[in-house]
Amino acid sequence: MEHDIASVPRTATTRRRALGAAVALLVGGAVPLTASRAAARPGGAASDPSDPLDPSTPLDPSTPSDPSDPMGHVCTGEYDAEFEAALSEADDRFAADETRGLPDGPPQQYAMPLRRGFRVTAPYGVRGDWLAGHHTGIDLAVPQGTPVYAVGSGVVLVARWSGAYGNAVTVRMPDGHFALVAHLSTIAVREGARIGAGTFLGRSGATGRATGPHLHLEVRARREYGSDINPVSYLASRGVRLL
Repeated sequence: MEHDIASVPRTATTRRRALGAAVALLVGGAVPLTASRAAARPGGAASDPSDPLDPSTPLDPSTPSDPSDPMGHVCTGEYDAEFEAALSEADDRFAADETRGLPDGPPQQYAMPLRRGFRVTAPYGVRGDWLAGHHTGIDLAVPQGTPVYAVGSGVVLVARWSGAYGNAVTVRMPDGHFALVAHLSTIAVREGARIGAGTFLGRSGATGRATGPHLHLEVRARREYGSDINPVSYLASRGVRLL
């Protein structure tokens, strides 16, 4: 059952070089950023200051975007003290032994967060006006209501309104990492649930501090803000190619 909580008050680097870039350049003179997987610049290309996929290019999350342009759908804020406190409390409440017996191992025990094409609107690590100094996850633009799935098995620690993250689900996985999906329109799991990779978590949206519908995927080595790691690399090392 999905729990529609979109109306809750708002109180509270590794990047894959597109293998198909050469073909795209031949037929259209440009590198596509969409289809079934997002593409980056070709490996030998120089850094382009106008390229939103280049982490060396600062991204200003406070800059208004065109709501009709999915390329502009990004997070405009991540750190939220109330959410961080709730995550710490839940991590203590649902002891680590809750993950015992849950499968942990590549590749079948990890999964894609989306099962349709998407656009990368803000890559992991891009510099910008966030407390961490960089984007702590990856933003994947998809239509409102797109199903979102767990990237790994684990225990659902937080499944609620999460301040700047909007409606979000945070899962502690058996390897000790934390996976967070944010800005959902609906949430389909409850806190304390033991889930497997590929479990339906909810539907994408633009809740919290976001400029339009997209999925923010974040992976942390620890529960604390700032312990983020590259979600693309994390999943790739476990047999799941996000990009």
